[in-house]
Amino acid sequence: MPIVEHEFVVLTRDVTERRLQQGDVGVVVHIYGEHEAYEVEFAQCVLTLRPDDIRRKDEREELHVRE
Repeated sequence: MPIVEHEFVVLTRDVTERRLQQGDVGVVVHIYGEHEAYEVEFAQCVLTLRPDDIRRKDEREELHVRE
């Protein structure tokens, strides 16, 4: 089942220029084409990411805050 808009996703790599770390959680706000890319909103920014940059958030995982 493909990722859909408004779904929580988890970053699978660091994005150091935006101070994001692997494991950070965002929300899909737009899907480009046939899932070629996703616009994902994080607390501090919105990024366009490839499918292999994110994964679904497992229902057993909890959100957390870091400094």
